[in-house]
Amino acid sequence: MKNFSTWLLVMFMAMFWAFRIIVAVTYELGADFGGIEPLNQTLEIILLFVVLACMLLIIKRKMIGALIYLLGYGMYFGTNLMTGITTLITANSDMNMSNAGMYLNTFIALIGITIPVAVLFDLLLDKSRKANPKDKKTDWFYKNEQFDREMDDRADKNNYRTL
Repeated sequence: MKNFSTWLLVMFMAMFWAFRIIVAVTYELGADFGGIEPLNQTLEIILLFVVLACMLLIIKRKMIGALIYLLGYGMYFGTNLMTGITTLITANSDMNMSNAGMYLNTFIALIGITIPVAVLFDLLLDKSRKANPKDKKTDWFYKNEQFDREMDDRADKNNYRTL
């Protein structure tokens, strides 16, 4: 990971992942976490493990990690986001405490969709990912200009073999 934007996005991914762990644990224990609750507890736990694998793939700059991350969170948070937005648009009353949890869950779903889209665009727009791939087997030899020998006109350019 050479880009600062990728480091920031991975940190946001990790913070949101830890937040989703806290939400899942508090829901499982029966405690109230400010009205935030998982949409589907079983799917939430499965998605936590999938996102952990996707984080490792994104750190290695693999596009498949970003696609799986977007697909997983898009399917999980997408329906909640769409129903929340339609409820916000059609709501005639002011925000009160009875539906504050719904608004908060809609905001969390918006964050859950925004981070994977940003990660996907970060990987798509990174030109150095394809132009300069990292190869540890050969980079030590070809990328070290300080060890290159300066040739002048007196240098022997013939390749003699001694037998």
